Amino acid sequence: MASFAPAVGPETVILPLLNGMRHLDALEERFDANHVLGGQCLISAALDPDGRILHLSDSHILSFGERDGLRSARVEAIASVLSSTRFDARLSEAILQEMWEKWVFIATGAGITCLMRAAIGDIVAAGAAQLATGLFDECAAIATGQGFPPRPEFLERTRPMFTAPGSPLTASMLRDIERGTPIEADHILGDLLRRGGANGDTGSLLNIAFRHVKAYEARRGANQAETQKAA
Repeated sequence: MASFAPAVGPETVILPLLNGMRHLDALEERFDANHVLGGQCLISAALDPDGRILHLSDSHILSFGERDGLRSARVEAIASVLSSTRFDARLSEAILQEMWEKWVFIATGAGITCLMRAAIGDIVAAGAAQLATGLFDECAAIATGQGFPPRPEFLERTRPMFTAPGSPLTASMLRDIERGTPIEADHILGDLLRRGGANGDTGSLLNIAFRHVKAYEARRGANQAETQKAA
């Protein structure tokens, strides 16, 4: 925010594409709510060892809109600019709903694949599909409690993805853990857990998954400190 703050004027519109919701709160506090749109992107990508960007599926979708659902002149203008791009751009009249549904999906995927350190197909093969669906239900319940109950079509489309035999699906957070790189533990899992009020609930699957990845962060930090001390 500090880097682009000098460019934010009275008519500036900020279109963030981060996961979760915490960044909207931070942007509102810094620049006022009127400057901040809702937005998300749906793309599966990774860096290979040579630093090249690999597109891991055919999906490349960006959706955005006013957070109150109105089709304002400014979002219509953005839609016009993005209409000629080589990805699927869509003006949404329910962008917060879409952002919450994506958050439910990625929190479930990140939580269960990081906790089990395995792809969905391997979790199913281990007889633990009910853990994946249990976490999905918990995340969906938090969204519902925040006023954004996942829509039936989202539930029908998404739930089977966490019980599919042989599925190679893993979360980018797990791939980051396997590479020993930083992760979005607080932004993806921790903030959802906080909003659901289950921080101290030892029976919460989301809480268990969050503490698991926080333990990874603690160990990673300790290893880095030891390396720096040795150097």
